[in-house]
Amino acid sequence: MRKFGYEGAPLILAFVLGPILEQALRQSLLISKGSFTIFVTRPISAVSLAIGGLLLLSTVLPYTRKRRGEYDKLKED
Repeated sequence: MRKFGYEGAPLILAFVLGPILEQALRQSLLISKGSFTIFVTRPISAVSLAIGGLLLLSTVLPYTRKRRGEYDKLKED
């Protein structure tokens, strides 16, 4: 975590909230009889999933572009 400059507080928060979120996911799936469409048919949950996906992409894309640039540079040599 120190190597990449991450803070410890989010990790602790994940350990505390993880089981609560897991239980809520299980309840939602039981109510919807195992269908994951319940998460995209409701506007609030669909927007939350979309924002989460965009945040994930915003952290992954710069890393992959950097790696691709390094690969292209090695390929040229």
